[in-house]
Amino acid sequence: MTRPFVRFLGALGSTAFTLLLLATAAIAEPIYPRPDPDPFYAAPADLAAHRPGDVLAVRVLPPLAVFPGATIRLVEFRSTNSRGAPIAATTTIATPAGHQPGAPLLSYQHFINSLGTGCAVSHSLYGNDLNLSTITPALSMLLQRGWSVALPDHLGPQFALGAGRLGGQITLDGIRAVQQLPELAVQDSPVALAGYSGGGLATAWAAVLQPSYAPELRLAGAAIGGAPMNLEKMARGLGLDPHPAFGLAMAAAIGLEREYPDRVPTSSSLNERGLAIRDAMANSCTNDILAIGVGGSARDFATGLSVFHLPDAWAVVEENSVELYDGVPEIPIFEWHSPTDPLIPIAAIDNTNRRWCAAGVRLQTLQVPAVEHLSAGAIGAPAMQLWLEGRVRGEPAPVTC
Repeated sequence: MTRPFVRFLGALGSTAFTLLLLATAAIAEPIYPRPDPDPFYAAPADLAAHRPGDVLAVRVLPPLAVFPGATIRLVEFRSTNSRGAPIAATTTIATPAGHQPGAPLLSYQHFINSLGTGCAVSHSLYGNDLNLSTITPALSMLLQRGWSVALPDHLGPQFALGAGRLGGQITLDGIRAVQQLPELAVQDSPVALAGYSGGGLATAWAAVLQPSYAPELRLAGAAIGGAPMNLEKMARGLGLDPHPAFGLAMAAAIGLEREYPDRVPTSSSLNERGLAIRDAMANSCTNDILAIGVGGSARDFATGLSVFHLPDAWAVVEENSVELYDGVPEIPIFEWHSPTDPLIPIAAIDNTNRRWCAAGVRLQTLQVPAVEHLSAGAIGAPAMQLWLEGRVRGEPAPVTC
């Protein structure tokens, strides 16, 4: 606190000073998303009595043109947050027409990259989400081949963007949940994981956490595309200087504060402009977040660059960075990205791949010819699909280590 500001406070009357402190405390609190108005998404009163993966509720949703003939269900289940407390989470599962019991199941983690409950996959599927439309053709093809496809809301009920470990746990619990439902007939199905970008982060965390968090699950493999394997490097790359995608860094700072309110003091580190942009983003989806934050930087919205010197907050970022996690997957992995992707730290992907190879992971990597981030996901989707099909058929996984 500067001396002029101290003198200013001293000049205030005691009542005014108290009011200023109360106002400051109020705006420094984390900002959470508006609850979904649909009561289906609310956690039941007996949530703590359930085990991770227990089904809490099921709802049949209207048919989807992008998934012709499929039955769409929304499943609410019990999961666990980053502090080990019970939470309610959701996954949307499409079951193909003429589904055969035991046919493959894919849990696809879409890049949600959002902060509002209205951005849940179950809502986006019925809206005009252009980001989701980049992957629905590949998922539709798998459905036509008899696969079931689950799409979890891996950011959790608070839409904690950036909390990758949370995403991994929700992904695994979503698989546990759908395997409990007899009407889905996937109890004995070969199960694969896939995801791109932020969904690739959740997929990577699910793969590395599975041996300890859900050891009973039998997974055939995981396909990880364009994943930010090191959130610290990504935050520094997008946040310190003006960047077109600064909105994602800002949104991740908001999301991590939601999940770790005692360790990531985002709100108390923001100036007046920063609090205004935080409020504008608090219930927004990907494209609006990018538009709100375009060209911004921490220098514009933080009270000072001390925000880049908060040891406990950076420890949280490191804890959610796959590159820095000691564990490795025990299942085959397919990893793809563009070597010229300007959004994610490529070195972190390469370092993670080398470490996994050294640990004996059956890893196949693919570099796709794309100049930017989003198109790399679509370009790599056919190779991802072929790799997944090989894994559920039980073929030996290729290795490019």
